[in-house]
Amino acid sequence: MEDFTGDAGLRLAARFEADRPHLTAVAHRLLGSAAEADDALQEAWLRARQADLDAVRNPTGWLTTVVTRVCLNMLRARRNRREEFTGAQDDSHDVPPRTADAGDPAREALLADEVGVALLVVLDTLGPAERVAFVLHDLFAVPFAEIAPLIGKSPAATRQLAGRARRRVQGGPAASGTDAVRRRRAVEAFLAATREGDFTALVALLDPEVVLHADALVVPTPEPVTVRGAEPVARGAMAAVARAQCTGLALLDGEFGLVMAERGRPRLVLAFAFGTDGRITGIDVVAEPGRLRKTGIAVVDPGRAGAGGRAELDQ
Repeated sequence: MEDFTGDAGLRLAARFEADRPHLTAVAHRLLGSAAEADDALQEAWLRARQADLDAVRNPTGWLTTVVTRVCLNMLRARRNRREEFTGAQDDSHDVPPRTADAGDPAREALLADEVGVALLVVLDTLGPAERVAFVLHDLFAVPFAEIAPLIGKSPAATRQLAGRARRRVQGGPAASGTDAVRRRRAVEAFLAATREGDFTALVALLDPEVVLHADALVVPTPEPVTVRGAEPVARGAMAAVARAQCTGLALLDGEFGLVMAERGRPRLVLAFAFGTDGRITGIDVVAEPGRLRKTGIAVVDPGRAGAGGRAELDQ
């Protein structure tokens, strides 16, 4: 067994620990899961211990390369599992069930808050190469020439992949003007009141005749659910406070709404309708996979989406 107590081993261990926040940020954004990011860093550490580091000029960039390659393998394996699952099951249930190794829900919620729920959801729709190209370039400012060898593409093709991913992240623009600002604030206030358990504030956001429609998978119930009136709707929202911790603002088909995700995968969305006074008159809660697939989810502020620090990759 390799002796890892020598000076070179100690230097590598010190560098890995110093770079751990950066490496964790890369893995988080590539995988969308705190638990999977931990697994990726563990695998990267094992690989790093076995490498010859004498020729490495940029240890941080080299470690970033190792983590990225581990994450890329995990993304490809995940995609293959999904394809196998979809091929074997009815496509109305094409989201694989949550596994026992899903990790600590509190840590997953912190990740969602740090990176942005909508960004994690949109990243999960990208292919592995697209995701790596976009995350490394747009979020960590790594040049395309340094990303290309990781995904087996030319720099020009890598630029195209990142551009395609960027368009997916940005989606269609939300309406501009005073009404749009007011609607965004109302949706943000709805989420804040739900998270904080502020029943009075929640009722104040709702029209007295507000109507909430939820499909059968939300509760779950045998049939879709309809709730009418500000107080009943507010009580229903308050009951979902645990879900609200992994919920974030998003654009849903170009309109402000909310998306709830687990490990970067959308579980439900809330679309809102508004009255002329700015209060919420309708809420459509969607969890049925077929309807979720047809909903265009995009990031509200793509320019602020969880950027990290630059780390040149050492090839």
